[in-house]
Amino acid sequence: MHQPSSTSVKGTETVLVTGGSGFLAGHLIAKLITDGYTVRATIRSSSKEAGARQAVLDAGVDTADRLTFLVADLTVDDGWPEAMQGCTFVHHVASPFPSSDPKNEDEVIRPAKEGTLRVLMFARNAGVKRVIMTSSFAAIGYGHKSKHSFNEEDWSVIDGEVAVPAYHKSKTLAEKAAWDFIGEGQSLELCVINATGIFGPVLSPDLSSSIQIVKNMLTGGMAACPQLYFGVVDVRDAAYLHVLAMLKPEAKGQRIIATSDGGPTSMIGIANIIRRGRPQYARRVPTRELPNFVVRTAALFSPAFRRLLPGLGVSKQIDNSKAISMGWNPRSIEECICDTVDSLVRYKIVEVGGEESGV
Repeated sequence: MHQPSSTSVKGTETVLVTGGSGFLAGHLIAKLITDGYTVRATIRSSSKEAGARQAVLDAGVDTADRLTFLVADLTVDDGWPEAMQGCTFVHHVASPFPSSDPKNEDEVIRPAKEGTLRVLMFARNAGVKRVIMTSSFAAIGYGHKSKHSFNEEDWSVIDGEVAVPAYHKSKTLAEKAAWDFIGEGQSLELCVINATGIFGPVLSPDLSSSIQIVKNMLTGGMAACPQLYFGVVDVRDAAYLHVLAMLKPEAKGQRIIATSDGGPTSMIGIANIIRRGRPQYARRVPTRELPNFVVRTAALFSPAFRRLLPGLGVSKQIDNSKAISMGWNPRSIEECICDTVDSLVRYKIVEVGGEESGV
């Protein structure tokens, strides 16, 4: 089921979106402008503005005079007072995401935690009403030895017996730091969206790690699928949930999981969806699963395979009832994945025959 094209209440306030050149941010900015808000977005470099603005235009929204970009980096104070000035709401979407586990975990953890606190501090100083922070299921469902059912009450165990990647630690510690900041008696309100894997139509050739999975399947970059399971949420639905979290009084002080109905899916499940729903693009999509013993053997020599081990063969049930209770109706996983494929073809990131375009 689709979300309504706009929320029932048209906004007039100014809203800040951090990480304005990102996948989720592009859809969120488009949604906010559609709903009548004036949007200010932060980017790390002015060189990213043209692409970020084009992404919003490609979402079918005329940015005109209601979207401005400012340069502000999560690691320094410069630019944040100006970015926050006059804003009623802040969507803190930006977060460092490593392409591989760093040698030093602090390379990921420190900027995520300090960047979050920097955004909250300047939001408080500017009189912002509410910050909506994009966290992740990475802060909820990892590091548990035998637990397989999760809701917003759960936190990832980052110092236990089960190994947890640096990114998951960074999301957990950054979110805990945010709640600690709010708990010190700040007037600022906070709501956190804990998203699972975000898929859906791309707005530019700059691909997130989730979308890269689909691209690799389409282009033959994944000969067989490891037995990995994860929740899926459409980027358009994730953006809409951010807006609901901004407007709903009951969202104050809440964590809200963003994941589609139907439970977790697997890598081979995504491949099967592509073959059924978009067979014309599925010539190189994998048809078999990689046995777990092969992954474990490869992990002895490959860091890439080693990172797969904690989640290998583990299916987690994820409760999205809190989001549903707020009027959220997510798209099906099938629609989400098929729309992802269509957008990769539309942007010529993947050719019609399933080849990589070289973009």
